[in-house]
Amino acid sequence: MKLLKQRLLCSAAGTAALLLALSPSAYAAGDAAAGEKKAHTCLGCHGVEHYVNTYPTYKVPRVAGQHEAYLVAALQAYRSKARSHPTMQANAGNLSDQDIADISAYFAGKGK
Repeated sequence: MKLLKQRLLCSAAGTAALLLALSPSAYAAGDAAAGEKKAHTCLGCHGVEHYVNTYPTYKVPRVAGQHEAYLVAALQAYRSKARSHPTMQANAGNLSDQDIADISAYFAGKGK
């Protein structure tokens, strides 16, 4: 049941990312320079190469170079608690739409 729930959430996030990608005006334009200043907390986990959380044990995903619309959709889902991860929900909970757009633009540009 838990696996099914995770798959449904991933599918919902993927669908949201696709919709955002198809309609770029659906979200605020991100400023990568502003995002770099706002992403310091994110870099504590996502900026460490091959980082594995100790408890519970999981590999922290690499977000640099991800599609910007996907990152926006994921952060919005964490903020609304539609996507489950207590640490990410706490970090995204106070982000504005502009913060999310800026952070997403920063990480999307890091893979280039």
